[in-house]
Amino acid sequence: MADNTIRFILNGDAVETEVADPTRTVLQFLREDLRLTGTKEGCAEGDCGACTVVIVEIGRGGDDVRIGTINSCIRFLPTIDGKELITVEGLRGKDGGLHPVQQAMVDEHGSQCGFCTPGFVMSLYALYRTNDRPSRRDIDDALAGNLCRCTGYRPIVAAAQSMAGAADHWRPADHAAQLRSIARDGALGIRSDGRCYFAPRDIDTLAELYESRPHATLLAGGTDVGLWVTKRYRELDTVIYTGGVRELQERRVSSSHIVIGGAVTLADAIPLIVDHYPGLDEMFRRFASPPIRYAGTLGGNIANGSPIGDSMPALMVTGTSLVLRRGAERRELPLDEFYRSYQVDELEPGEFIASIRIPLPEDGVIVSSRKWSKRFDQDISAVCTAYRLALDGDDVADFRMACGGLAETVKRATACERVLDGARWDERTIEKACAALAADFRPITDMRASADMRLFAVQNLLRRFYLETIADAPGTVYDYGR
Repeated sequence: MADNTIRFILNGDAVETEVADPTRTVLQFLREDLRLTGTKEGCAEGDCGACTVVIVEIGRGGDDVRIGTINSCIRFLPTIDGKELITVEGLRGKDGGLHPVQQAMVDEHGSQCGFCTPGFVMSLYALYRTNDRPSRRDIDDALAGNLCRCTGYRPIVAAAQSMAGAADHWRPADHAAQLRSIARDGALGIRSDGRCYFAPRDIDTLAELYESRPHATLLAGGTDVGLWVTKRYRELDTVIYTGGVRELQERRVSSSHIVIGGAVTLADAIPLIVDHYPGLDEMFRRFASPPIRYAGTLGGNIANGSPIGDSMPALMVTGTSLVLRRGAERRELPLDEFYRSYQVDELEPGEFIASIRIPLPEDGVIVSSRKWSKRFDQDISAVCTAYRLALDGDDVADFRMACGGLAETVKRATACERVLDGARWDERTIEKACAALAADFRPITDMRASADMRLFAVQNLLRRFYLETIADAPGTVYDYGR
């Protein structure tokens, strides 16, 4: 039965509202319906951070809360059902005064034109709540999703450094209790003017819904689907939200694999992957921004199938496979066999990614990934590469390389791999492998890079990987500055 009413906590108060348009964004609701205009619209595509708000949820243990930032401009309103939302208006103290984060921004002169300031404040607030002694790198990472057109980052960083240690009146138990008080017993369903929104709670219901409605839009984090609405002005008639499906939130490590459910957010998936594959740390730190990683999912990044998706090269070289489900049927498919052509994959109508299976690393095997873009933080890759290298003495026992940004899909560099497999791991062989990359890829020219520059970059990234393996180059760009 449809229940068009959602319940959530907004700045400390319980809110109940009827949803007429399932794809209305949180930003539209805040600014146009509630006149909470502190949250700004800059880009409407989750890039600039002016719309940043904080979301609070019950933790996975059930007794605590977890906190993150999201881009309200691309987040659909029904997806915050049962959650807590904090906007810049909600930071004021009980006496009406400034929050310590806001006071730090005033003291350090962190606001210039002021348009981006609320978004920066909310990103700093999330950092304040989760890290009481942030390093400069922690601060830079936390602010990676916020752009200041006045180039005023120095005083904002100073505010982040000075806010540490200041106390407020936050009590996690109070927030957890309030969230439990509005928890929904069953699934949420919305029907309005011929449009439908479903939020199933278990995988069997999801499979049944999607099999019977194969043309519905599966919605996870909305970091791509949101743009269909805000930029392409598409009307989505039927939306099935996967964020509440228990089984799709699975994260575990078996004796042979890391298993990640299809709706696990990047913020939750990345630490587990990097813990086992530390060579992927830099690439994943540069993957989008904290608000995107907190909302977007690893399964969604894979299913989206963008040729510049940053997770796929690394997952391909590790031998990742996908568990796909349609109705009651399941099948497993290697990731490097998943893509047919540009954003066309092997999913059948009504089929979805149930889980991602990443083999555990082998002793002595090197896995690394590198991202090349115009901007270090919060930028789309021009090229993203990943490598897996197993050596037998000075010879290559096994080599895998996958690249994004060089073809209509992310794909393995098979000609390059053939040159290296069984060969001596030295500079002469690397030069032959670099030449073979021209046979593997025919890149295009676009706004991010020319075809020649892309090929030149991917060859140099392979050379860099070689130098890193012989300890002749820094292991990460963090070693020589952001």
